[in-house]
Amino acid sequence: MKFFPESALVQLEYEKIKTLLVLHCRTEFAKSTAANLRLHTRKEFIQTALKQSHEFKLLLQSGQHFPNDFTHNLSKELKLCSIPGAVLTGDQFLMIRRLADNTNHIFRWFDNERSIAYPGLSTVIRDSYYEKQINELIDEILDETGQVKDSASEELADIRLNLYRKRNELRKVFDKIVSKLNKQGYLADIEESFLNGRRVLAVFAEQKRMIKGILHGESDSRKTTFIEPEETTELNNAVFSLENEERKEVYRILRKLTQHLSVYSGLLKNYLDIAGEYDFIRAKAKFALEYNGNHPVIMDKAHVHLIQAYHPLLYLFNITNKKPTIPIDLTLNDKQRILVISGPNAGGKTVTLKTVGLLQLMTQSGLLVPVHPDSEMGIFKQIMIHIGDTQSLEFELSTYSSHLKNMKHFMENANGKTLFFIDELGSGSDPNLGGAFAEVIMEELAIKHSFGIVTTHYLNLKVMANKVSGIINGAMQFDEKNLLPMYKLIVGKPGSSYTFSIAERIGLEKRLIDKARKLVDVDHFTLDKLLNRT
Repeated sequence: MKFFPESALVQLEYEKIKTLLVLHCRTEFAKSTAANLRLHTRKEFIQTALKQSHEFKLLLQSGQHFPNDFTHNLSKELKLCSIPGAVLTGDQFLMIRRLADNTNHIFRWFDNERSIAYPGLSTVIRDSYYEKQINELIDEILDETGQVKDSASEELADIRLNLYRKRNELRKVFDKIVSKLNKQGYLADIEESFLNGRRVLAVFAEQKRMIKGILHGESDSRKTTFIEPEETTELNNAVFSLENEERKEVYRILRKLTQHLSVYSGLLKNYLDIAGEYDFIRAKAKFALEYNGNHPVIMDKAHVHLIQAYHPLLYLFNITNKKPTIPIDLTLNDKQRILVISGPNAGGKTVTLKTVGLLQLMTQSGLLVPVHPDSEMGIFKQIMIHIGDTQSLEFELSTYSSHLKNMKHFMENANGKTLFFIDELGSGSDPNLGGAFAEVIMEELAIKHSFGIVTTHYLNLKVMANKVSGIINGAMQFDEKNLLPMYKLIVGKPGSSYTFSIAERIGLEKRLIDKARKLVDVDHFTLDKLLNRT
């Protein structure tokens, strides 16, 4: 999808939605996907993404457990696995085994009728398969703690048997020496220690010349000296040699296992993506539960039919502050493509505009949206937006010239697959001249069969809706008695700005209000009064 200007996604608060979605993700894959959420224009992709989110939402609501519990990032390990000559550690193999187990649980979960009940979720594993050989290869070599088994090779079994015997022999000889020297009072309280991988005696420094052996060091206080007795030197050498052989054999075995598993490195990468994809779908579903997101009907054409629609961020804010959120009902179709919303300031015009824009972006990203499930959402190829003061200091443009520059882009690039949003069309210039240009702009967009929402205070644009095919009026409902906005959109009629009513409400002197009334064009004032009554 194309969008204009570059700040369009920020202005519609789409970036905030992505940021909140990332918070629900557990895997790096899901976090990256959420942070780089893409806008799509293919119905098949959008439909599948929405269906997956909807199905996972149903699982969460029913309390069912989906067996995707693997959240570790194994990207580096799997890349290493595919490199010839690389060696993975026992712990890394255990993580790979957990990943394979996770995939096995997912495939087994979809056995029987679940693949039929949850067709969207099952598409994630449609082109993959579970390979039991991966775990069998690992289990043949490693135990549950990640240590290489004695049975991994005959050589390792022989080395460890000899190592066991030599260590026992060393222990017996060493224990005799400790017992003897203890009786003679030569040993410190700790009696013995290990230095440089060898078993040594802890001897009082003043007694060190009484014991034959190799000096390995002394304590910080220099009161204790560490000596390897000469009776155990040969045995220590034998143990050290066997331990070195064991390390080499374990390394050889792990290297061979890495080589065997490298055949499945692509499949394992697919397993990791599957875990990440389900985590991303889960994040979308959990987020949707917070703002009451639903799956609308998707139509492969330019179309908007919203029923009980909310702005998700406003809804979350109001929930936190225990305030109600007023839903909107709105339709843009082939016969009524452009909606002109009028009404007083702070009445909800801009919020309505942003709601439609944000919901469209979310839908085309595969996110559930806070609307009634009977709502219909079309697909647009580009979104254009002009909200607020877009004055450009870089090019030294005035607010209005910047506004016209954007409108020029709208008119030159809009088509039947465009959804546009213009806040306060024509503002920033002389009301008569600005209103005239606003009419020309709106008529041109109507001729191009573009879809969009325009907010305005200009009476000529309100009247225009009755003259130009495809343009309709809408107004934000206003409590004239109490002079309070009701934030509810009424489609089919224009709205008043309630300028004089609001002036009376805030207590402006009557003589000043009357004076202002006299300055207003009679026809203009009569029409505004008429709008107040409709």
